[in-house]
Amino acid sequence: MRQLASKWLKTKALLHHPHTAVYIPETSLYNEEQLRMMLRRYGFVFIKPVKGGGGIGVMRVAKERREYTCTRMERTYRFSSFRALAVGIGKLRLQRPYLIQQGIRLATIQGRPVDYRVKVVKVGQRWGFRSVVARHARPGLVITNLCKGGTLMKGMNALRMIYPRWVATRKRREMVNLTQRCIPVLEGRFPGIGQLGFDYGLDPNGRIWILEVNTRPQ
Repeated sequence: MRQLASKWLKTKALLHHPHTAVYIPETSLYNEEQLRMMLRRYGFVFIKPVKGGGGIGVMRVAKERREYTCTRMERTYRFSSFRALAVGIGKLRLQRPYLIQQGIRLATIQGRPVDYRVKVVKVGQRWGFRSVVARHARPGLVITNLCKGGTLMKGMNALRMIYPRWVATRKRREMVNLTQRCIPVLEGRFPGIGQLGFDYGLDPNGRIWILEVNTRPQ
């Protein structure tokens, strides 16, 4: 069963297809010029290793009124200038290749962000859905990963804590339908994959975003 560690390769595959590209936050390989431009455009971004999982190395970088901030796990670093920020990030990312992604403000439960994992597995020639779950961030964290203290919830239960029942049902169906749309795009680009985990975020307006795709979903 094929596995693909690079988040960038999977993201590029979905960006090249018009029916899936509209669900991807602006994403590129990290460099300082992209960081400057995207902070100006979005106010905050996420920086994550091209390879890796479990939320390890993920940073939230924001431009505040008079300073820049970089949050990794519970710790927030503050910088008085963009140059100082760039140097600080350079030290934190340990020279590994990183992605930079448009910051998406996720809908929250009890003030903490929540995202959704849709897992599918190929059995024979057919793909089947295994689960739709939600991950509720631990207090004080901006990442939802379970190995970092996030709480696992049934996807529908989490959706119903944010939306009326009919809206929650529709949002779950949208995620399932979007997953079905993405599978052939990824399988066509990476033959041999046999399982996929799609990480979805819903912003406060209810818009669905594909945050990440895993070929080794936990």
